[in-house]
Amino acid sequence: MLKRAAPVKAPPAALVELIRKEATQPPPAAVAAIAAAARQRHGTAIQAVMFYGSVLRDGEDRGKIVDLYLLADSYREVHAGRLMRCLNRLLPPNVYYLETPFEGRQVRAKYALMTLEDFERLTGPAAFHPYFWARFCQPTAVAWTSDDRVRERVLQALARSIMTLVAASRPLLPANLTARDFWVGAFQATYRTELRAEPPERAVQLYEAAAARYDAIAGQVLPLLPVPDSAAERTTATRWAARQWAGRRYLGKLLSVLRLIKAAFTFQDGPDYLIWKISRHSGVEIELTPWQRRHPLLAAPGLFLRLYRQGAFR
Repeated sequence: MLKRAAPVKAPPAALVELIRKEATQPPPAAVAAIAAAARQRHGTAIQAVMFYGSVLRDGEDRGKIVDLYLLADSYREVHAGRLMRCLNRLLPPNVYYLETPFEGRQVRAKYALMTLEDFERLTGPAAFHPYFWARFCQPTAVAWTSDDRVRERVLQALARSIMTLVAASRPLLPANLTARDFWVGAFQATYRTELRAEPPERAVQLYEAAAARYDAIAGQVLPLLPVPDSAAERTTATRWAARQWAGRRYLGKLLSVLRLIKAAFTFQDGPDYLIWKISRHSGVEIELTPWQRRHPLLAAPGLFLRLYRQGAFR
């Protein structure tokens, strides 16, 4: 029988401290400015603002779009309309675009919005699909929180997302592997659960952008996982993990299409942004017609099929 480690009720203290150290570094002034503008747009219900993505990795926002996540107290407090509340609750997050002036230039951001409660739930082991826990096992800065208690909840959720990804991915991968092999394999597995525009080597780039950090995390978390007693048990665990990941791939394709459709309603200039994003990563150029901009929901199926046939999605 497969030996199972004692349940880990909370992320290891050393992991939380690693996350705390990287997450609490002050953001660049331009990022702080647009984070404040995003927060002010939605009022006092916002409890935390997180900052992640290429601008965090490169330390430069010029010519790029800052990626932010806003965590709210409730959907009712941040949305006046019932439709927006329902869409945000049923398929979080809602995504928006924002520009703000800063030192004589414009800073641009794409920010996602969901409740802190949903963020905690969807980065934990009860969340089947990796949409959230795969993203937030990557470096993330906490740009602002309403108080220390909220900050601690966010840090715990970030650490828990790492543990969730490691536990879900480890049985899928070979027994003897390096930390690099693990992270690249895990990221590639999560990419296959979405309609990704990024090429497969993107997983290698993500690891190499913070290799020392990922190596340190692997050293802390991998030893906590259960170890099979025999080759037969290892095979059983691998097959079970493969079935789970197959389910995640099927579900992920559906969720990705639904999020693309939803973005047409909840994301200001969403269709143009999505086409720009796909073109930037895949090289597939496509021009939206005036009709597609006016009727994004009706245009979505045909546009998706056209992009897929041209190789924009893998």
